[in-house]
Amino acid sequence: MSAIAVELVYFTGCPNADTARDHIRQALTEMGRPADWAEWDLAHAATPDRYRSFGSPTVLVDGRDVTDAPVSAVGLSCSAGGAPSGERILRALMP
Repeated sequence: MSAIAVELVYFTGCPNADTARDHIRQALTEMGRPADWAEWDLAHAATPDRYRSFGSPTVLVDGRDVTDAPVSAVGLSCSAGGAPSGERILRALMP
């Protein structure tokens, strides 16, 4: 199985971040992959600039937003649709 980079972009206090974590965990488990991903908190100064245009929560698989939402957030903002579904994450993980 090849390595797939999964990342969660969020900010502390986002009401949908925990749901996104649960959906990531479920999708990775269903794929038979370890429940391992990187997280980027938009409220932290150490978070690279390339993540700052995403709303919270955003799930990236190999650098691509699983919802294909346009990248245009300015400052801390919530994703319009809330947490991506486990099904969307699962589809993005499939070869």
